[in-house]
Amino acid sequence: MDKYDFRKDFCNRLTQLRMNKNISARDMSLTLGLSESYINKIENEKALPSMSTFFDICDFFRITPQDFFNMNEPFPHDIAIAVAEMNQMNKDQLSRMIAFMKDINHKK
Repeated sequence: MDKYDFRKDFCNRLTQLRMNKNISARDMSLTLGLSESYINKIENEKALPSMSTFFDICDFFRITPQDFFNMNEPFPHDIAIAVAEMNQMNKDQLSRMIAFMKDINHKK
């Protein structure tokens, strides 16, 4: 049985989230109060963050650790906002929103 490469997935996910936020690895590192090459080292699989720094990274992206590891969700913060808004809708509004989203997705 092949060994699963968690490190590679972690590093790729960090890169994906950072790029979706349109911020450089250097700027992200400095914003987190880390050395300017810290995020770059993680993305290049040369380092992994401590748990404390991992939580700071999640805070930076405004996501939960669970969201971080949900590799199928490229924009977890935006999805959380959309779900929060949909939770405030009545049944009719939600049905219309679902129909609208299906229409958009089928026109791709």
